[in-house]
Amino acid sequence: MVLDIDMLRSFYASYSARVKEVRDKVQHPLTYAEKVLFSHLYDSSTLKNFNRGTDYVDFRPDRVAMQDATAQMALLQFMNAGQDVVSVPASVHCDHLIRADVGRDQDLPNALNANKEVYDFLRSVSQKYKIGFWEPGAGIIHQVVLENYAFPGGMMVGTDSHTPNAGGLSMIAIGVGGADAVDVLTGQPWELKMPKLIGIHLTGKLSGWASPKDVILKILGILTVKGGTNSILEYFGEGVSHISTTGKATICNMGAELGATCSIFPFDDAAATYLKATGREEVAQLAMQNREELRADDEVYAHPEKYYNQILEIDLSSIEPSLNGPFTPDAATPISEMTKTGAEKDFPMTVEVGLIGSCTNSSYEDLCRAASIARQAYENHIPVKAQLIINPGSEQIRFTAERDGILDDFKKIGAVIMTNACGPCIGQWKRHTESSDQKNSIVASFNRNFKRRLDGNPNTYAFVASPELTVALAIAGKLDFNPMVDTLINENGDAVKLAEPTGDIFPPKGFDVQNKGFIAPSNERSDVQIVIDPQSDRLQKLEPFMPWGGEDFNEMPLLIKAKGKCTTDHISMAGPWLKYRGHLEHISDNLLMGAVNAFNGESNQVKDQLNGEILSVSGAAKDYKQHHLHSIVVAEENYGEGSSREHAAMEPRFLNVVAILAKSFARIHETNLKKQGMLALTFVDKNDYDKIQENDKISLTGMKDFAPGSTIQIILQHENGETDKFLVEHTYNQTQIDWFKAGSALNYFKHKK
Repeated sequence: MVLDIDMLRSFYASYSARVKEVRDKVQHPLTYAEKVLFSHLYDSSTLKNFNRGTDYVDFRPDRVAMQDATAQMALLQFMNAGQDVVSVPASVHCDHLIRADVGRDQDLPNALNANKEVYDFLRSVSQKYKIGFWEPGAGIIHQVVLENYAFPGGMMVGTDSHTPNAGGLSMIAIGVGGADAVDVLTGQPWELKMPKLIGIHLTGKLSGWASPKDVILKILGILTVKGGTNSILEYFGEGVSHISTTGKATICNMGAELGATCSIFPFDDAAATYLKATGREEVAQLAMQNREELRADDEVYAHPEKYYNQILEIDLSSIEPSLNGPFTPDAATPISEMTKTGAEKDFPMTVEVGLIGSCTNSSYEDLCRAASIARQAYENHIPVKAQLIINPGSEQIRFTAERDGILDDFKKIGAVIMTNACGPCIGQWKRHTESSDQKNSIVASFNRNFKRRLDGNPNTYAFVASPELTVALAIAGKLDFNPMVDTLINENGDAVKLAEPTGDIFPPKGFDVQNKGFIAPSNERSDVQIVIDPQSDRLQKLEPFMPWGGEDFNEMPLLIKAKGKCTTDHISMAGPWLKYRGHLEHISDNLLMGAVNAFNGESNQVKDQLNGEILSVSGAAKDYKQHHLHSIVVAEENYGEGSSREHAAMEPRFLNVVAILAKSFARIHETNLKKQGMLALTFVDKNDYDKIQENDKISLTGMKDFAPGSTIQIILQHENGETDKFLVEHTYNQTQIDWFKAGSALNYFKHKK
C-alpha cells in the first residue's frame, strides 16, 4: 500500500503546470530548488523574484514528520490550537527514546516498559488527530520516511534537524521546531527566509573505499559548520547519476551539519528504481511523467554561475575516505593523513568502539558494504580489536538484512545488533567500555560528534566516517589504519590487506518484513481519550507564555556569558534528559548545563547575583524567576547549532530568560526563539561581547520602537558604578514581532483565529 496516495496523485496532477506558471511569471530559468519552493507558496499570487537570504516567504508544505522526543512538545502545542484533525498528512516515529545497551532483544522490551506513558500518549494523540504512528522498533524516522513517504518534488517539514535526509529522493525537506510544525499541522502559512542557493557540481565517479559519506565529509571540511546557513545545497552534474538514492540521502542528511536549510538532488533513474524497490511503483510512474520539472532547467546547467549564489566543484574520482572530528563534524582529515594529524594534535590513537547506523548510514546498502569488510575479517581470521555496534535503520532493513545473512556477518566478528533506533547517535547508549578519566577515541558512521554527545564523556574523541571505514578501523583498533595501503595481522601471523568494500544497493530477493510497526490514521477517533496525569514526571500540559508587557527590560541579571561553541546539546542535553521532553518544568533543569562560563571556564556553574552563590544555570534562573526577574544569556558564534530541539528555546523562556544576545545564530534555533516569544539579538559590533562583566545589570531600551530593521540599545551597569552602552540588532519581521508581543507564535495564532 502506498501511503497518502490520494495526496500524491493530486500533487503530480498539477505539479508541472504550476512550475510552468512560475517560470512564465518570474521570466527566468529555474533551479530545481526554486521549482519545488515556488510551487509550494502558501499564496501563489505572492510569487515574485524573492531576494534570497532576505525575504521571508510563506509556504504550504505537503506533510509533517515528527520523532518521539520532539513530537511530545509539538503535539502538546497542537492540542492547544483548538483543531480537531491535522490539516496535512503527518507521522510520529518512536525512535529516540530507546536506549542501546546489550542488544535489541532486551533493549526494546525495556524501552517499551520505561517509556510506556509517553508511547501511550503519542499513540492516542496520533489516533485522535489522524496522524500515522510508527511504533518503537519500527525504525529511525528519516530512514522510514525515505522508504515510505518521501517523494520527488514534494515539500516536508520535520521536527528533527536531519529531516533533509529526504532530499536524497528529490524532496525539499526541512528541519524545524515543534511550533513550526504546528503551523503546518494547523494549515497556517509556514514562514521561511528565502534560502540562498549553493550549487554543488559533481563530476567523476566514486571508487574503491570512497563512499557518499566521504563526499559530504569533504564538503564539510570546505564550507564548515556555518557555510550553509540560510542556504539550500542543490547537487547537479554527471556525477549525480553514479550515486544511489540512499547515498544521496546520506549527503543530504549531513548538510544539516553545514547549517543548511536543506539539500536536494534532482530526480533520476536511481530515484525511480528506489521508489519501485520500496513498493511505490505508482509514485515512480507519476514522477516520471513530471520528469522534466524534477530537475533544474537546461539553461541553469549550462550556466550555473548565473543562477546559484555559490558553486562548489567536487570531483568524485578524487574523493578519499576521511575521518571528521573530534568535537565538530567539519574537522576533516583524509585517512591517509591521520598518522601525521593524530600525532600533531595528540589524538588518542586506539579505537575503542566502532558504531554503524543512525539516520545517516543505516540503509541496506550501507549495511551490505560494511558487512563485506566484516566478512573478510572472519574469513581471514583477523582479530577485531574494538567493540562493534550496529543499528539498522528500519524493521524492513533489519528483517531483510537478517534474511540475507548480513547481520550474521557482523555477529561472527562479535558485533552487537541494537534496536532499529537512534541509540548511540543521540547519547541513548550505555557504553560498557567507558573510561571517564582518560582520553579515548571512538568512530561512528553518524552525523554529529560534539563533545559529550554520544556517551556523555567529555574525554571521548568521537570521529565520523563511512560505515565501511568504521568497520575497518574497529577491526584494526587504530585511528590511523589506512585500509587502502595498510595490512592486518591474522591469527596465523600472516599480513592481510582488506579488499575494497562491495555490496548491493538493493536486496537481490527484494525487501521483506513481517510487521513494519505502523498504525495508520483512522477516522474512528471519537472515543479516543488523551490522558496526562497531573503527577507525571514525563508529561505536562503546557500553559501559554505571558505576553510582552510593552516596556523596556531594565537592570536584568546576566544568567551566563557562554564562551566558545554552544550547540543545542550544550543548551538542552539529550541522553538521559530525553525522557523529560514532554515535561517542560523537569527538562528545564538541564538548561545550558553544557555551556562554558566565560568567567570561570566551568560548565553549569554561574554566580547568582541575588546572593553571590555559585549555582547551576537552571538554579540561578529559577531563583531570578522566583523573584519575578527576567534574565539574559550572552553567547558567541552560531549559537544553537545542531539539533532542531525547541526545548533549547522553551527552557529559557519558561525560566524567565527574555533574550539571547549572540554574535550569530544557527537558523533553526533563531526561529525557535522567535516562535516562543523570545528576543534573538546580535551584536552590531562583535567586540562588545567583551564589555559584558559577570555582575552586570543589563537593560534593553527602545523596545517600544521594536520594528523590522530597528536596533535596540543595551545598557550595562557595571558593579563599579560605570556604564557601557552599545547597539544590538535583530532579524524580526512584523509577524515575528507580533509573536513576541503575544508571548509566542501559538498565542498569536489563537488570538487571530
